Amino acid sequence: MPTFSSLGLSVPLERALARQEITAPTPIQIAVLPPALKGRNVLGRAKTGSGKTLSFGLPVLARLAEGKRQPKSPRAIILVPTRELATQVHRALSPLAEPLHLRLMTVLGGMPINRQAQRLREGVDVVIATPGRLGDLVQRGDCRLDQVEITVLDEADHLCDLGFFKPVDALLAATPRSAQRLLLSATLDGDVNRLVKRHLPEHVLHEIESSKDLEGPMDHHLIVAERTNKFQTAHRLLEQNPRTIVFARTRRGASRLARQLTTGGIDAVDLHGDLNQSRRERNLARFSKGDAAVIVATDIAARGIHVDDVKLVMHYDAPAEHKAYTHRSGRTARAGEAGTVITLTTPEDLREVVALQRKAGVAARQHRADRLPATLTASTLAESGEIVAVQPSSGGGQGRSSGGGSQGQNRNRNRSRSGGQGGGQPRSQGGGQSRGQGGGRGRSQGSAAGSSSRGSSQGGRPSYR
Repeated sequence: MPTFSSLGLSVPLERALARQEITAPTPIQIAVLPPALKGRNVLGRAKTGSGKTLSFGLPVLARLAEGKRQPKSPRAIILVPTRELATQVHRALSPLAEPLHLRLMTVLGGMPINRQAQRLREGVDVVIATPGRLGDLVQRGDCRLDQVEITVLDEADHLCDLGFFKPVDALLAATPRSAQRLLLSATLDGDVNRLVKRHLPEHVLHEIESSKDLEGPMDHHLIVAERTNKFQTAHRLLEQNPRTIVFARTRRGASRLARQLTTGGIDAVDLHGDLNQSRRERNLARFSKGDAAVIVATDIAARGIHVDDVKLVMHYDAPAEHKAYTHRSGRTARAGEAGTVITLTTPEDLREVVALQRKAGVAARQHRADRLPATLTASTLAESGEIVAVQPSSGGGQGRSSGGGSQGQNRNRNRSRSGGQGGGQPRSQGGGQSRGQGGGRGRSQGSAAGSSSRGSSQGGRPSYR
């Protein structure tokens, strides 16, 4: 097994990692570190939770270990899609930067821009930023990018999904053409491919598929409840299965549902773009530390949640697209642990939700809310309901499923025989994963209030800058 030193990392950085109890590199780090430490442009395809933060963070710190910072001119920029992810990257890299005397800062929307400008004037080595706010500072003349030595795009697919292609393209164009560039993404198609062609000439490509060490078995359940009984069903599930991320379709719905759960005796917090940055950080910290049992989030805000021990993901409102279903569901079954995904729907929306899961390539065990067992655990869910065998559409999909009734193309996608989990241990393991593209939009009832809505109503990009 390679070590960090054998991959070319310096002794000071290796010691800093050891102080954080990080002693063995992950597959993506083994692949990316050698060429990145040699100054090559690197394109890495890997999922969240694979250790990719250090795969790009360590080369950034190693490259900047020598050199002098200048006012308004960072020597490295790391672009991320959300404020929460920027904060987590900063948290991961700060202990490693300290012994090298490197200065890091986050540049985020929702924070005082003049204070950020002042810090840039004082000089920083690494800026970890969302594209909108960094672009604002560049336009104001508070930040120059002509001294950038290395640029990182983290979760480039999410950056493009959120409509950041143009600002990212402009920021990269403002950096020296000779600067090193690292791009990490779960997918490499569409706008991500355009960025690669425009800004990563002569790159090294590494594609790291998920492994059993990083990804655990995931069980999918679909619970059909009457609209008037939907919240009560969710409450029953959540009071027996803490450590859960719940997805709502809108910001207002997320806030309302979190309040209703708290009123009902379940300590819940919300996470969405209407909250200011300090409130978002406080709520995320409460959930991460276990002080809150449930976090209710919108799709975009949840992309900053990277917590390894989430036992259950609940789609209180089904997403509009199968890719969103996959992204949401991927917040559980991380770091080799088992996970459960539960989708709530009404009889009126059942057909569209099943079609959504078909596009995601999963087979869910279907339950009627009025026939759920009194105790909702892995084994009781596995013994109730029935498997709905779904075949992936020609457009493809991505999912990890435990639906034992699936056949044909879906057979290799499944992770275990028919079974489910509501927060306990899995009944079986195995399986692989496939990825694909495709469209499809489903309808979802409104969060908590029970009103019906179509499409996303999370607002535009500026709320997430």
